[in-house]
Amino acid sequence: MFASTGSSGLYKAPLSKSLLLVPSALSLSLALLLPHCQKFFLYDLQAVKNDFQIWRLICGRIICVDLKDTFCSSLLIYNFRIFERRFGSRKFASFLLGSWVLSALFDFILVEALQHAFGITAASNLPSGFLAPVFALFVPFYCSIPRIQVAQILGQFSITNKTLIYILGLQLFTSGSYIWIVAISGLISGMCYSSRVLKIDQVLYVPKWMATLFSWTLEPLFSSSEPTSEGGIGMGATVDIQRQQRMELLDRQLTLSQFAHVRRQRQRQGGMINWNRLFPPLRQRRNVNYQDGQQSEQQASPPLEVSEEQVARLMEMGFSRGDALEALRASNNDLNVATNFLLQH
Repeated sequence: MFASTGSSGLYKAPLSKSLLLVPSALSLSLALLLPHCQKFFLYDLQAVKNDFQIWRLICGRIICVDLKDTFCSSLLIYNFRIFERRFGSRKFASFLLGSWVLSALFDFILVEALQHAFGITAASNLPSGFLAPVFALFVPFYCSIPRIQVAQILGQFSITNKTLIYILGLQLFTSGSYIWIVAISGLISGMCYSSRVLKIDQVLYVPKWMATLFSWTLEPLFSSSEPTSEGGIGMGATVDIQRQQRMELLDRQLTLSQFAHVRRQRQRQGGMINWNRLFPPLRQRRNVNYQDGQQSEQQASPPLEVSEEQVARLMEMGFSRGDALEALRASNNDLNVATNFLLQH
């Protein structure tokens, strides 16, 4: 599992789960059961402009007619679910709504520019589906998720925790003739909404009453239970790998239990989290000369020097400088471990 997207499946991501299930089910139904109804979900800007078929702006920008687009966009939504956990469902829904509305405006602008500059009239038939907000999510993905190298090919080409996501985006970008128009409008709308140009985020947002209504009615249908320890990790092919995975799983469970305990104490007493007590298993796992807990504490070295670049990356994700420093020190400057833990909690 790549560190950029976290784990725990769709836990605490009901909106992402609904965007995965409902549009995908409707797209499959149109392709397999109701192919004669696909014409009602075509995203034809020429029909919107000349025949005032405003309903196409809604139908044509929600359901994908092409199953390849459905598959790629669903994978991207699944990987971007981390933003719903980080922002909350209401703020995440506001970002999707704002980028969805803005991208419709930019679609018209780009299509009109192509028609007047190059006489390309076929560009008015754009790929249908919930594609522009998916491309808009690449903006916070690029800005807030740190780039961590996980492998290297031939000693020159680095594979990071974000490589797979960009490959999926490139696949979706090249899946149709004029999908690049939708992609560009989505990226522009994502930048406008994220940078708060003209305070768009204060105009295009989900009202609190609507968020409360959906949380009462739809969230119970799409909420996912907390994952259990049995499905936490896949088992390796050898006994040594399986043993190491079990140790890591136990280590993670111990860390989470300690975090919950310290968190309760912090809520009662206030103050900073004691990260030195929270992360002892991480330090022990990386100390090759570790014999026992007491000996490791006696031979503990002074606090590690933390890279300011790594601290800045964590602070860009919304964490305080103190928590970023202590998390990096406690994890022996392992940005991957510190990022995963802070993002999930």
